[in-house]
Amino acid sequence: MEQPVDMQELSERIEQSSAFIEKIYSELNKVIVGQRYMIDRLLIGLLADGHVLLEGVPGLAKTLTVSSLSAAINTKFQRIQFTPDLLPADLVGTLIYNQKVGDFTVKKGPIFSNIVLADEINRSPAKVQSALLEAMQEKQVTIGDTTFKLEKPFLVLATQNPVEQEGTYPLPEAQVDRFMLKLKIGYPSETEELEIMRRMAKTGDKPTVEPVIDSDLILEARAVVNEIYTDQKVEKYIISLIFASRNPENYNLEDLKDLISFGASPRASINLNLAARAHAFMEHRAYVTPEDVRFVAMDVLRHRIIPTFEAEAEEITSEDIVQKILNTVPVP
Repeated sequence: MEQPVDMQELSERIEQSSAFIEKIYSELNKVIVGQRYMIDRLLIGLLADGHVLLEGVPGLAKTLTVSSLSAAINTKFQRIQFTPDLLPADLVGTLIYNQKVGDFTVKKGPIFSNIVLADEINRSPAKVQSALLEAMQEKQVTIGDTTFKLEKPFLVLATQNPVEQEGTYPLPEAQVDRFMLKLKIGYPSETEELEIMRRMAKTGDKPTVEPVIDSDLILEARAVVNEIYTDQKVEKYIISLIFASRNPENYNLEDLKDLISFGASPRASINLNLAARAHAFMEHRAYVTPEDVRFVAMDVLRHRIIPTFEAEAEEITSEDIVQKILNTVPVP
């Protein structure tokens, strides 16, 4: 039988253990203008132990944001530029023959880090993508006969450029499903761009991010996130959102039936629950509300609902479908 949750005690612990969130925001604001949407979701991925796929045109500070976040957390960071000639060994490492000892030694690749930025992941062939996705799923890498566990926290943040499609290898839906969140990064507002221009249109030293926490604090925060209370009504709301993408006719969404080729997978319900709890933690709350679920729903679902050819012909995207589901399924 489950022990009743002491909400007051849990609230106090969350208040203390989530205090570092504001420190990270203020530190990143030294370097990054705006992009609160991206920063929020990267922190959710970090707290919920979920990988993040970022899609946006070049120049939107994706790389800068990720590297600044890792600097603020004082973790090991590696940026890997994916190119058509990249090999799996360039990513995970390889065995090198040592003539002095007459044996092979392991040369570890850049995947052995805490935060890995896979820049333009769709520029590399399927072999390289699958090597990365195996590390993401299993949290381990095998080189030769030896299997190495990856350090915790281990987070992959991958970027995709939606503009240039020539010479790219789009990720199959089954592989994209491994990412907890898929973000669509937009242009800054006029005010933000003016501030970016003023800050960056200067030669010389640029502001830098100082470490404000260490990775142990992230692991402690993850343990607290697991304790956040989710009411049965909120759990059922999550399940209703997922099932509305599979059987829309059961949720007064008959018009979506011919527009959805595949609904969201079971990973969607798991990740929606985890991401909602991480957002509640960031809001210093001991319980999940339906608004937490709605806050992350688009980013959890946009890459997991596959529209039909009919939907594409009518220029209806997966985002339009998710929005309609969110507007129609009753909120508890």
